[in-house]
This record gives sequence, structure tokens and C-alpha cells, in this order.
Amino acid sequence: MASRGFERAEAGDAVAHEGFLRYRRFRWFKTALAISVFLIVLYLIVDVQPRHNGGSWLGYALGTIGAALIVWLSMLGIRKRAITRGRWSLKAWTSAHVYLGLALIVIGSLHTGFQFGWNVHTLAYVLMMLVIVSGIYGISVYAMLPQGLSDARSDMTGPQMIDAVNTLDKQIQAAAQPLSDADSEVVLGSLGEDPFGGGVWRRLTGSYPRCGNRRALQIMRGRLAETSGKQAQAVEQVVTLLERKQAALQRVRNYVQRRALLEIWLYVHIPLTFVLIAALLAHIISVFFYW
Repeated sequence: MASRGFERAEAGDAVAHEGFLRYRRFRWFKTALAISVFLIVLYLIVDVQPRHNGGSWLGYALGTIGAALIVWLSMLGIRKRAITRGRWSLKAWTSAHVYLGLALIVIGSLHTGFQFGWNVHTLAYVLMMLVIVSGIYGISVYAMLPQGLSDARSDMTGPQMIDAVNTLDKQIQAAAQPLSDADSEVVLGSLGEDPFGGGVWRRLTGSYPRCGNRRALQIMRGRLAETSGKQAQAVEQVVTLLERKQAALQRVRNYVQRRALLEIWLYVHIPLTFVLIAALLAHIISVFFYW
């Protein structure tokens, strides 16, 4: 009895740690695949004259399924606020969201009959594909970047990383006192930089070409060959601290970059979804009232 209880506990732990993509041994992947295959076969065997189109009975059926699915998929954000378990847990809902969303590629494409033009109908289809592509990107980054975020932090919290940079700034300021006025100005000019500074592009690329610390480090490394005695010792100490700060800044910027890559897709996926729903409404209204 005890061994059975232990086995059930292990099985429960395995399910609890199972990712949404693998939920219940890919239940929703298999469901979406079965739906897609069935609809493709139906599309191939049904004879529609003169050719398949969105206005045929099959086209209307596929359009209705697709429209209902789009509305349901858009409700994931609302669903996240409710905590339930079992068949309709958030993990199950998210898994269904992903795989049924991918099935929309088949459903939407078959609905069009592969007839496209410069109209609101094709616009709705293109927007649907853009939403799906942005969703695929989101799945990819959520699968790959969390571990990168953890590695970038090096077991440090955000405030701890900032404190490390600020502490090095104070040490650099003290070490720069014996330097010449020109060198001191260069070094002190690198202090107080915002590690999170820069626009969206810099955060996404991790490129900071105007980094004051990097500039000061390059200049002071050049000074090492030009100085001697106590001045050389002071320059060497400053260079060591600037190198440590550069490593600390890189750690912060790597973390910021990964966070930006992880979050940026939401600023595309969610607004596109609302635009898609608006285009879908325009598509439906134009079909029923103007055709």
C-alpha cells in the first residue's frame, strides 16, 4: 500500500512539473493534429463548384469554426486570472491555446479556398497569420530564455546587480584621485551610468556603443604603457576596477536583453489580436450584409 501511494505521489509530481507543451502526453497536439488532418481530407473529398471558396457550405463551416476559435483563443488573458485544476487548469488551457492556435493555419487557409486579393478578407487572414507567427516566437523564447535569464543573473537579484555596479563606481572614484586631471576626468565621466539605460533597440540587441565605462577602460589601458612608478600603479588599479565594472555591466545588460526578448512579443501579439478581431468582424459583416 505504501509503495502504491509513493508511486501515485511520483506520478502526481511528474504531472505537476510537466510543461504546457507536453501536457498529458501532448493531448492537445494530438487533438489539433487530428482536427487538421480531418479537415484537410474533408476539403479534398468534397466537390465544390467551380472551386473551393469561403462562400461555399464548407467555406462557411470552416469560417465559423475559425472565428469561434479565434474568439476563444483571445480569452486566455482573462482565463489566467482564474485558478483552477484538472482538465481545465491554466496549463491545460495554455496547451490547448498553443496547439489549436497552430491548427488555425489549416482552418483559416482551407476557409479561404486559397483565394486572396486586396480586400478585408485577405487582411483578416494575414493578421491571423501574423498573430500565429508572433505566438510561435513567444513559445520559442519562453522555452529557451528562462534558463538564460537565470544564468545572466548569476544567482543575483536585480537590486544586487545594481548595488554591485554602484559599489564599483565608489571604488573607481576613490582610485581615480591620484590620476592626472585629464585621466581623472575620463574615468569620472564613466561613473553613474544607468545600467538599464538605452532605448528598446539597445535592450533587444545588447549593444551600447557609447558606454562610458568601455571608453574609459580603453583609454586607461593605453595609459599603462605611458606611465611609471606610483602613477602606473594608480592607473593599473583603475583599469582593474573598470574591468570588474565592465563585467558587472555586461551581466546586467545580458539580463536586460533576455528580459526584453522575453517580453517584446507580448507588445506585438496582444495588440495584433485585437486588430485581428476587428478585421474579423469587418470580414463577417461584409460577407453577410454586402455579398
